[in-house]
Amino acid sequence: MELTHLGHAAVLVQIAGQRLLIDPGNFTDAWHQLTGLNAILITHQHPDHVDPDHIEDLVTANPDAVVLTEPSVCEVLDIPRAQPLAPDSTVHIGAVIVQAVGGAHAVIHRDVPQIGNIGLLISADSEPTFFHPGDSLATVPTDVDVLAVPAYGPWAAMKETVDFVRDVNASSGFLIHDGLLNERGWSLIFSRMNAMSDTEFVDRRDQQPWVVDATTASA
Repeated sequence: MELTHLGHAAVLVQIAGQRLLIDPGNFTDAWHQLTGLNAILITHQHPDHVDPDHIEDLVTANPDAVVLTEPSVCEVLDIPRAQPLAPDSTVHIGAVIVQAVGGAHAVIHRDVPQIGNIGLLISADSEPTFFHPGDSLATVPTDVDVLAVPAYGPWAAMKETVDFVRDVNASSGFLIHDGLLNERGWSLIFSRMNAMSDTEFVDRRDQQPWVVDATTASA
């Protein structure tokens, strides 16, 4: 498996001969020129997870990619070829298994309407299992090797994030959803996650592919 953090919530997953892009949002443009994708996966409708101004160009540039989104995304955005991916459903993309879990975005405030959110559990035979939770820590899957952890958001609290990381108990992890943090804020969260959990966190902000071993889930 190769994982490339393309900024904020965007992650390119290359596994079992497939290229899957998760959450091409508007806090980064590192995904704008990607081609050769087999799937484009969107956890929820917020623009930092799906850029309404550039998603159509991405889909057009990747004509063979299946486009799977949390169901409400299809209702609010007109994305070519988009198909809803309901919570608790599973799809196969080549030899890759994509499981959608959860269903609801984390609560931002009681006065802000809650929207849908799916976490994405990605696996294949003889490969590590990767989990991208979108914007919710409510679902804790088992047997996760590599965990993408939202570092900060309007809905986030570090005490909940630490408990989530401990509960998932992945071998390795890296921070995503970090577009609102400066260097000091990022470093604080990164050091706390390493110090307060058994998950080994690595810095993947270089936007370079990270090869993850199938048994050790380490670089």
